Amino acid sequence: MPTNPFISLFGRSPIKPMQQHMAKAHECAACLVPLFTAVVAGDWAMVEQIQQQMTRLEMEADVLKKGVRRNLPKSLFLPVPRSDLLELLSVQDKVANRAKDIAGLMLGREMAIPESVSALMLTYVQRTVDASAQALKAMNELDELLESGFSGREATLVEAMIAELDAIENETDHLQIDVRRALFKVEKELPPVDVMFLYQIINWIGEVADRAQRVGYRLEQLLAR
Repeated sequence: MPTNPFISLFGRSPIKPMQQHMAKAHECAACLVPLFTAVVAGDWAMVEQIQQQMTRLEMEADVLKKGVRRNLPKSLFLPVPRSDLLELLSVQDKVANRAKDIAGLMLGREMAIPESVSALMLTYVQRTVDASAQALKAMNELDELLESGFSGREATLVEAMIAELDAIENETDHLQIDVRRALFKVEKELPPVDVMFLYQIINWIGEVADRAQRVGYRLEQLLAR
């Protein structure tokens, strides 16, 4: 595989910590699956335990983010523009932030999910986490992309990963519509304030998938340079 001369000069230091940050952000987002499983089961002690774990993971992601920002070289010889890497880092961080927000609201209000909606909601959450996992998978190829000069088989591989990420996010869009319809059918049986917050949670779950997709968009922009 061809080696980018800038990689030889400056090493992979800007990239590996960013990959570690995305891994931590995904680890936080992945907790949404057990969180909602516990919510459906009415196990609020478990919900609280998972929420605390997500808060810790989000804080660890923040530490990694600050470390990347502090140590990212300001040299003109970075293999990609510094601003692009910082923007990618910011998008990654929002995956963990929104996942943590969801957990905090679910726990704080002890938000029950109507039985008729729960199975579809769990599917929706799982596909959202799948989007985050796919974003991580693509992000983990960034160092290889740099070595290949953003071309060749590696670029083709990452383009395929991003296309798969787009497909997963599109599926979450359709699932969001389905969950909304299911909730609409029973919302008159629920306290109006609970319904309002349930719709907000549905939107926030979609935002996690959307932010994961934006990681792919940022990688795509790097490929286009």
